[in-house]
Amino acid sequence: MIKIPKKRSSNLYFLPISFFFILLVSLFIYAFKFNPHFFLILGLSQIIILFFLFRFRQYLVNFQGEIELKQQDCAEKANLLQSGAENERLVLESYRKKIISYSHLKNLTEDLSMCLSQEDTSNTLSEEVNRLFGDEDVTTILYLFHSKTGELGLTASQKGQMQINLKSKKGDVFDEWVVRALQPLIIEDTKTDFRFDAEKINAEEVRVVRSLISVPLMIGNKALGILRVDSPKPNHFITEDLRFLTTVGDLGAVAIENAQLYERVEELAIRDGLTGLYLRRHFLERMAEEVSREFRKKKELSFLMIDLDKFKQYNDQFGHIAGDIVLKTVGMILLETFRDPGNLICRFGGEEFGVLLPDCPKEEAVKLAEDLRKRIAKQEIILRREKTRITVSVGVAAFPTDAQTREDLIQKADRALYKAKSEGRNKVCFD
Repeated sequence: MIKIPKKRSSNLYFLPISFFFILLVSLFIYAFKFNPHFFLILGLSQIIILFFLFRFRQYLVNFQGEIELKQQDCAEKANLLQSGAENERLVLESYRKKIISYSHLKNLTEDLSMCLSQEDTSNTLSEEVNRLFGDEDVTTILYLFHSKTGELGLTASQKGQMQINLKSKKGDVFDEWVVRALQPLIIEDTKTDFRFDAEKINAEEVRVVRSLISVPLMIGNKALGILRVDSPKPNHFITEDLRFLTTVGDLGAVAIENAQLYERVEELAIRDGLTGLYLRRHFLERMAEEVSREFRKKKELSFLMIDLDKFKQYNDQFGHIAGDIVLKTVGMILLETFRDPGNLICRFGGEEFGVLLPDCPKEEAVKLAEDLRKRIAKQEIILRREKTRITVSVGVAAFPTDAQTREDLIQKADRALYKAKSEGRNKVCFD
């Protein structure tokens, strides 16, 4: 605030009073020494002088009042200007912080746009959020819902510059609250928040959590997961932090959904939509790689060509929808039979399937093919309230025993399959 300077009013009267005092003293001396009759004139002069002095005093008082009013008005204007300048400073500081925040969001958006897989997107999001909050004690956690089971699962966690392993893989009571409410959550101190049982929290979680902010990752009405930042210190976060995390969560939700869609498109490009098995093009590419690898390792690789017996007649009798059910059932049996890591199973085309078995000798491959044939023959398929069964014929070939190239291996297995068909079907044949 601007203070008004105060001056003594006697300063305004000193000069005129001094002048009239000297004048009166001079006249009094003159009347006393030279002309006593001058006292009458002197008395009248004093009355006149006093009158004018009184008027002059009133004028000075009024003038001083006007000056003080003007000083007060100027001080008030100065205070208003000072207050306005302070408000402008606060606004500029707010804009500066927003510009910095938007700059961080721009960088985050650019980093997320470079990620194609869900794993890369999740790791980038947790790392960037941890960096934005810039505290080595802060922990950033990302939970996502599983696409098939719908359960919440830990996807990424970051503390400082390192990823950490958390005990609560499916979230704690705070995450359960966000899942139920689908609303942002801020807790200033977990020990004093009436919504949660502090003793239960301490018993379940080894890691100390005193304050946190958490937001659901939403796309429309669909929840993708939870983004959470917590600290072992109480009162570490404010409402502005929660607003900022909400904005980051919106960007992260879009990036995660895009990554999931991209992975889904990639999956559709290499897998059959009906059976979930690899498509022929992708299978042939992988087959060429496996043949080259087995050649370098000097090991044996086996290939099974499988065909459903009399599948056309089956379709004609029960319809194409029933045929799809059969194909899907056979695909599931193939996945269960050849579930060891490294095995490749594909829908080769129509009712034909192919199975590539790396590091598998021909004799073992024949045994596995025979087990597969028996399992399919025993499998009951109910169509139109009627129990049905289907059989398969299998041709087996091995690299490098039967063939030296991928094309020769397929041709040898196909020839063995044709032999099984010509010998009455429901058989496993090999050269």
